[in-house]
Amino acid sequence: MKRSKIKIMLSLGAIAKPLLYIMIPAVLMGVAGYLCAEFITILGGCAAVNILGSETAFSLKTILVIIGIIAVLRGVLHYAEQYSNHDIAFRLLAILRDKVFGKLRELCPAKLECKDKGSLISVITSDIELLEVFYAHTISPIAIGIITSAIMAAFIGRYHFSLGMIAVAAYIFVGAVIPVIISKICGSAAEDFRRENGKLSGFVLETLYGISEIIRFGSGEKRITEMEKRTEKLSEKDRILKRNNSICSALTTVSVIIFPIIILAVSAALYQKNIIGFDGVIIPTIAMFSSFGPVIALANLGGGLQQTFAAADRVLDILEESPSVHEIMGGADIKFTGANANNVSFSYGDEKVLDNVSLDIPSNGIVGITGKSGSGKSTLLKLFMRFWETSSGRIFISGKNINSIRTNSLRDSESLVTQDTHIFKDTIENNLKIAKLNATREEIESACKKASIHDFIMSLPKGYETEAGERGYAFGRRKAANRCGESFSPRFGIYAFR
Repeated sequence: MKRSKIKIMLSLGAIAKPLLYIMIPAVLMGVAGYLCAEFITILGGCAAVNILGSETAFSLKTILVIIGIIAVLRGVLHYAEQYSNHDIAFRLLAILRDKVFGKLRELCPAKLECKDKGSLISVITSDIELLEVFYAHTISPIAIGIITSAIMAAFIGRYHFSLGMIAVAAYIFVGAVIPVIISKICGSAAEDFRRENGKLSGFVLETLYGISEIIRFGSGEKRITEMEKRTEKLSEKDRILKRNNSICSALTTVSVIIFPIIILAVSAALYQKNIIGFDGVIIPTIAMFSSFGPVIALANLGGGLQQTFAAADRVLDILEESPSVHEIMGGADIKFTGANANNVSFSYGDEKVLDNVSLDIPSNGIVGITGKSGSGKSTLLKLFMRFWETSSGRIFISGKNINSIRTNSLRDSESLVTQDTHIFKDTIENNLKIAKLNATREEIESACKKASIHDFIMSLPKGYETEAGERGYAFGRRKAANRCGESFSPRFGIYAFR
């Protein structure tokens, strides 16, 4: 589900509500700190005007004393504001990680079977870490930028209304228009970068899982070449983002030069008409030059914030996903005395796997379930563990309906050894050729026939394609995609050949 940036910001902001008691003082200290920095320069201008013989509100001595005081205050307030914002950020990162790990526990195992493990690792590490930019350098700076700019526009407008309106236009252009322009230029570059980063993480994890096979069959160079290719693709996305940040920096620099010049020109014209005094030329111009700090911080968010939104979208995908089944907290506790399946049916989407299956499993007994690959053996066992709900029929453990048993008690009475094996994300043909890279099609088909899997592969329906766009035939992971409600894109990309 594609979320708007506004919705992402609202969702992330809602998570920050418990820390408003820190955030509000941080904003106030940030505003006061920026005003101190700006008025050091403005008071310097007042001192210059005073020296040139024009009257000012304060004497030269008083101005110098005030500059010394606010210079010290600027350092103290800036440190306190930054400390508070980073304290908020790292507290919230801890909260987010706790929420994500809690959600993963809730989603597992059914909803995680079709998830790319490398992408999940990327989400819980780099994606969540990137949200520090939002909490430490976005929420507070936006509030600080708006409040400080409003105060400075009012101060400049005190000399003449037109000067205040120019200041408002300058702050809006630098703090709002430039970020929007950069956002439009970026397009989907940030989302592409996060997606490619997740794919690279998955490829690295897959390589680590299969390292023994890679070494045994001498495929190291091939994996390294592919890794370099993927790294270069990621670097290209990164170069696009850096180019956009450079455009942002250039636009900001030009704006910081042009708008004060406009203020100077307009104020000079007003001075010639005796509408304002000499101080009305110098002070507004100096104020305009010195007051861009808060909005420049907002302008610089343009490129970096795109990555933050892309990362946040991936994190929210996990937090907002519904589990296949909900944990039963207040159900009955059991001690295993047997299990029964009564007329159980189950489907992955439109594909029925089990149809009115009944089974009795006695206590202290050994039961074997046989059937061809894909006939539902593993699915039946997972229904006994309540990884999914049955489409129809009922399952009983120790005489109690499985839906009335406390989940922890149910899992304590059962154990499952999965049959997952590692296969590289490629065609079956290329997975088989890892042992002999120059194997012919006939040799591969002969190997499949000897392993008694050729007829099964060839009987599977057409209609699926590999990520590279090659025509293929789904094998082994088709149900995993169906039960997650996704279009077919199996986790390991296992495809048959024709």
